[in-house]
Amino acid sequence: MKNFISVQDAGDINSLVRKALAYKADPFKDRSLGAGKRIGLLFLNPSLRTRLSTQVAAANLGMDPIVFNVDKEGWALEFEEGAIMSGNTVEHVKDAAPILGQYFDILCIRTFPSLKNRDDDYSEMYIKQFMQYAGVPVISLESATLHPLQSLTDVITITEHRLQTGTMAKRPKVVLTWAPHVKALPQCVANSFSQWINAWGEADFVITHPEDYHLAKAYTDGATITHNQAEALEGADYVYVKNWSTFRDYGKIYENDPAWMLTEESLRGTNNAKVMHCLPVRRNVELSDEVLDSQNSLVTRQAGNRVWAAQAVISELLSNH
Repeated sequence: MKNFISVQDAGDINSLVRKALAYKADPFKDRSLGAGKRIGLLFLNPSLRTRLSTQVAAANLGMDPIVFNVDKEGWALEFEEGAIMSGNTVEHVKDAAPILGQYFDILCIRTFPSLKNRDDDYSEMYIKQFMQYAGVPVISLESATLHPLQSLTDVITITEHRLQTGTMAKRPKVVLTWAPHVKALPQCVANSFSQWINAWGEADFVITHPEDYHLAKAYTDGATITHNQAEALEGADYVYVKNWSTFRDYGKIYENDPAWMLTEESLRGTNNAKVMHCLPVRRNVELSDEVLDSQNSLVTRQAGNRVWAAQAVISELLSNH
């Protein structure tokens, strides 16, 4: 592993999952691996779980994590090649990234899409520029199109639950369902979850959403796609709930039909499905209280597993560099 930007960097997914669960059982077993090394966490956008879980994971490995909120504390960065910097940007990433590469052994970047220009967002220019110029391994803490640490966590959580319930021999049905929201959200989590579940190849994967909410085919190829939520949920073992805005007419909200909110009623056709969400969640908009607070919710466990996903990835990068 040289960087961690998408599932293509993961190698053997099950091996990485096993490593994460081994850290969950013994968090400090590799405490000397990162001794004397620093990890930089750069945030161009807000974070709670991603920031804190990565800090904890790095500390478990003996690293010194340093957080910098670029959007609030740093100079406005320029990313365009050949830019005439006569506007609001003060420093080019070509100048900033190599310096950061001298300060840190691993560099982590968090940035969101603008949801204004799809080509710009899907070019992943921001994180690619850091990878090009930093000279050290880069971890995505969420980018314009993907959230790989979250998706690794999701596979860890499903695997852990299957191990604990003795259902590893059964191929699970995993459903990703769109949910309503009060504002337009990126496709990052939905893209990433689709990419990882398809690459994992150990589940029957179904995506359900209203007709105008297609995701990019690059991430969904291999999944069954339906606009009928009830049909999708039939016999489901795991249901992942997430809102995303439109892809074709980019970044829009066409509808917010509350019938798409997951409730106990909508889960009745499932195989006593366990429910997942990346958080933060809009209660009684995306998911009902009755589902979130039920024994079928894996949401809290899922969030806790963010530490072990990050620790497994950081460990791989330290071992390879």
